[in-house]
Amino acid sequence: MKRKIAIIAGGDSSEHDVSLRSAAGLYSFMDKDRYDVTIVVFDGKNWHTEAGEPIDKNDFSFTREGVKHTFDFAYITIHGTPGENGILQGYLDMIGMPYSCCGVLAAALTFNKYACNHYLSYFGFHIANSMMLRAGQKLPNAPKIAETLGLPCFIKSNVGGSSFGCTKVKKVEDIYPAIERAFKEGDEVICESFMQGTEVTCGVYKTKDKAIAFPITEVVTHNEFFDYDAKYKGEVDEITPARIPDAIRDKIQAETLRLYDIIGAQGIIRVDWIITGEKINLLEVNTTPGMTPTSFIPQQVRAAGLDIKDVLTDIIENKFV
Repeated sequence: MKRKIAIIAGGDSSEHDVSLRSAAGLYSFMDKDRYDVTIVVFDGKNWHTEAGEPIDKNDFSFTREGVKHTFDFAYITIHGTPGENGILQGYLDMIGMPYSCCGVLAAALTFNKYACNHYLSYFGFHIANSMMLRAGQKLPNAPKIAETLGLPCFIKSNVGGSSFGCTKVKKVEDIYPAIERAFKEGDEVICESFMQGTEVTCGVYKTKDKAIAFPITEVVTHNEFFDYDAKYKGEVDEITPARIPDAIRDKIQAETLRLYDIIGAQGIIRVDWIITGEKINLLEVNTTPGMTPTSFIPQQVRAAGLDIKDVLTDIIENKFV
């Protein structure tokens, strides 16, 4: 009998529609001979199948033509709340449903970029100089921020993604408008020093019997930085494998796998880095990375000579071993 898989998408953040595109990608990748796959969409408190049937939150089931349907496994592809910050994981733990990605603690930690990067810095990972601002607190004055971090600097939401609310700030007078923009994505904002270098990203996953690091992608944007238009409108060159020395490649793959274990990740994660000289610097950890056909992970899987269908099967079946 086929396992019944729910691909959970949507969510409450600006990345709602990006998540739906990832869900469509995942649906196209999954082995339909092996799995019965249904996309489930979260629109606030309205949880429903893609066909519109309401989800019963007591057991995550739905009814179609008088017949109740349940799931064996959830593949979470919500980018943002509640699927990337541990809230959904806690619910699924409570009803006893296995899922694709890391648990509550790792999800909550990695969703908070400031906390995650500073936590990982204690394990020897290099990070940018930064400060965090919270809504309702008195903000430091703009010249002080510029003095502390230098210009240009980045100002972005601490709890957002897809570069929504992110600004590369070059002038002191642009700092407060950038902070205001970032606060529209959530109640915490990061101000971060700019690091000049080569931006790369590395996907990895582990099962009980293997650890796979995919070929690294080099990100060459035609814009000021890797913003939304670069990510989703093709205004970027994504080069896989990256044009970097083998020693740097090996170090990034090894450090990504080491990071995976430190945070207690599960399923596929993607870690963004920037290379400055001989040093690799951590930018961000993504525990529910994009999965459209043109997203980094599918690109890297193809470059590795693997089939994304087999990778997803690995991740699902690993929960039932």
